[in-house]
Amino acid sequence: MTAPLRQPFPDPADGYEFALGTESLTPESVRAHIDGLAAFLGGAANVIMQLSLKPVGYGVMESDVRSGSVMVRPIKRLRTTLTYIAVALLGDDEDRAAYREAVNRSHRTVHTKPASPVKYNAFDPKLQLWVAACLYWGVDDLYHRMRGPMSPEVAEAFYRYSARLGTTLQMREEMWPPTRDAFYAYWEENLATKHIDEPTRAYFNALTDLKMLPYPLQFLLGGLHRFIVTALLPQHLRDEMGMTWSARDERFFGGFLRLISAVWTRMPTVIRLFPYNFYLTDMRLRRRFGRPLV
Repeated sequence: MTAPLRQPFPDPADGYEFALGTESLTPESVRAHIDGLAAFLGGAANVIMQLSLKPVGYGVMESDVRSGSVMVRPIKRLRTTLTYIAVALLGDDEDRAAYREAVNRSHRTVHTKPASPVKYNAFDPKLQLWVAACLYWGVDDLYHRMRGPMSPEVAEAFYRYSARLGTTLQMREEMWPPTRDAFYAYWEENLATKHIDEPTRAYFNALTDLKMLPYPLQFLLGGLHRFIVTALLPQHLRDEMGMTWSARDERFFGGFLRLISAVWTRMPTVIRLFPYNFYLTDMRLRRRFGRPLV
């Protein structure tokens, strides 16, 4: 599948330099192409994409690091996940090294258990490649839905920069597909192999229906959350989850996104980047005062 084109919408008031066609971006220049709203809208759907790879899914479901489980401590899990994305895309080398060390400590016990149906190890760079690919696909998909296509030059530069979503951990840079076309070929080929078994589907349904939250919040937000998750999953994973999605649903969701993006994308950068800028600052303060990063 050929990658869809994307159209840039930088904010000239930000004063960021961004040279079309160049190989490299900086954390400062890439801010013009990141929307914090994607974190709120796409989080759960992206988790399902990542965990649809069985070794990743069972690594999370069987992890004995209960303090980091989304079903046990959802707020902390949200913080650690969004901090990782913020550090990978917006952090400097010192930020990335510090957070890598913290994540590595929490990952040391995440490996195959005696009764596990699949083998896994949190340090496996191939698993990290899939997770990074899901994160990039989610950011790219929501950018396209909210802003329209990037120009080919900007899209390619932003794609190459997004290898940091994997190289911030153990994924080697040469593992990242060299072009967006190569990435989408990798994505379609690997997505088609994903099968969601019953234990994983039950876990995903609990996540989608917000079972980790108090019942009043489940009742108030669960239906909307399921609708958004369904909207942002690739069709293959909708089918694996037994979710239905119609052309009418797609039109409604598209109108919903256009409405909120008309406001969101015109916000000052400090608001538009929230919560990524907040969690990056939080991580730096935690490091400065010797508090746990994960």
